[in-house]
Amino acid sequence: MYGELFQLTEPPFRLSPDPQFLFASKQHSRAKAYMESTIWLADGFVVITGEIGSGKTTLIESFLDELPEDVVLAHVTQTQVTPVQFLQTVLVEFGFRPFQMRKVELIATFTDFLVEQYAAGKRVLLIVDEAQNLSRKVLEEIRLLSGIESKKEKVLRIILAGQPELNAQLNSPRLEQLTQRVRLRFHLGPLSKRETQEYIEHRLAVAGGEGRSIFLEETFSLIFRYSGGVPRLINTLCDTALLCAFAVETPQIDKSLVLQAVEELQWEEFSKRSRGRGPTVDATGTVETGNFALGKLEVVVRNQRVLEYDLHSGRTVMGRTADNDLQIRSKFISRHHAQIVSDLQECLLEDLNSTNGIFMGGKRIKRHRLHDGDEFQIGEHRLIYHDRRNLALDDHADNEALEPEEVD
Repeated sequence: MYGELFQLTEPPFRLSPDPQFLFASKQHSRAKAYMESTIWLADGFVVITGEIGSGKTTLIESFLDELPEDVVLAHVTQTQVTPVQFLQTVLVEFGFRPFQMRKVELIATFTDFLVEQYAAGKRVLLIVDEAQNLSRKVLEEIRLLSGIESKKEKVLRIILAGQPELNAQLNSPRLEQLTQRVRLRFHLGPLSKRETQEYIEHRLAVAGGEGRSIFLEETFSLIFRYSGGVPRLINTLCDTALLCAFAVETPQIDKSLVLQAVEELQWEEFSKRSRGRGPTVDATGTVETGNFALGKLEVVVRNQRVLEYDLHSGRTVMGRTADNDLQIRSKFISRHHAQIVSDLQECLLEDLNSTNGIFMGGKRIKRHRLHDGDEFQIGEHRLIYHDRRNLALDDHADNEALEPEEVD
C-alpha cells in the first residue's frame, strides 16, 4: 500500500516470520548457535524461550533455511494435544499415516524409523514450537523419545521453543528427568534501545530502503518506549506509523506520526503493562489481572469442537501462520486475521484487515465488544466466547482467604 511513497520493494514490518528479515542481535545469534549445536551433537537437546513476539519463530525459520541435506526434520506447531495425538503429529511430519495405530504401535514405528535413519547416515531433528502449551504427559513422552539410542549414541535431536511458561514447567520437580536431558537452555529477551533502532533500520534496508532516513532519529526512543524492544510490537507500531504517514502523503516518520500510531493502537507505555502471573491487588485496591485467563475461546468446525484457548490480559492475535498466538490453519483465514484485546473491563474483537472478514449473526463486523456466549465466524471456523472474568476474581478471592495472616 505505502511502498511507492517510501520507495520500498516490500512491506518491511510484516508480522509473518520471514528469514531474510532476521535481525542478528547478539542474543538471537547466540540462540541460533545453540540450535545449530543440535545438528553436530548426537545428544543435542535445546530449549529456547522468549516472550510473545520476541522473534522465536523467525529464528526457527532462518535456522530451517540452512539445514544440511542429511537432516530429516519434523516441525510441530500444534501443541494442545494428547500424548497419542502428539506421536501421530510427529509421525505425519515424517511421512507416515498413523491414525489407526495404538500408542504401542506409534512408539514402535517411531523407534524403527529413527534406527533406520541412523543406519542410513541421516540425522533426525524434532522441533516443537509453542512448546509452553504441551501438557506434562506430552513432555514426559518427549523425554522417553529423547532416550532412544543406537549401540553408540542417541538418535533423536530435539529443539523446544516456547514462551517463558515453558521454563516454569521444566523447573517442576515432576519433570526433573526431562530437564536433566536438556543440554542447553536460552531465553530471548527484548532488544535494547540501540538494537531497536538497528532492527528498524535493518528491516527497512532489506525492504529496499537503501539507507534513506524514513524514520527520523527522534522517533527511535519513542518506539522503544512503547514497544519495550519486543520485535513484534516494534513491527506493529512501525507499520501503523507508515500507514499514518501514507494517509497524509508524508515520506518521513517523525515523533508526531509515531504518537498518532500509538493513539490508533490504543497503547500505553510498555513499562506500564502488567506482566503478573495472576490477579493481584495493589495498595489502592486496584486489581491487576496479569496472565490469568479472563476468557476462553471454543473453536468449532463442522459442528465439532477442535480446540479451546484461554484468553489472558492483553492482545491475542489469530491467524493462519505459526507466529500467531492462536493458529488456525485454513486457506480461508488470513495470515493475521483478527485480534482480541482483553482486560477486566471488556474483551474487544477486531478484524485485522483480513480478506474474508469476521461474521457475527450473518453480518460482517470490524469491531465488537464480546459478551459471554457470543459466537463469530472466521472462514469455516466458528468461535464461541466464554467470559471468565468473574471466575478469575472469585478464584483470586478464594486464594486470598486461604493464605495465612502475617505475624509481627
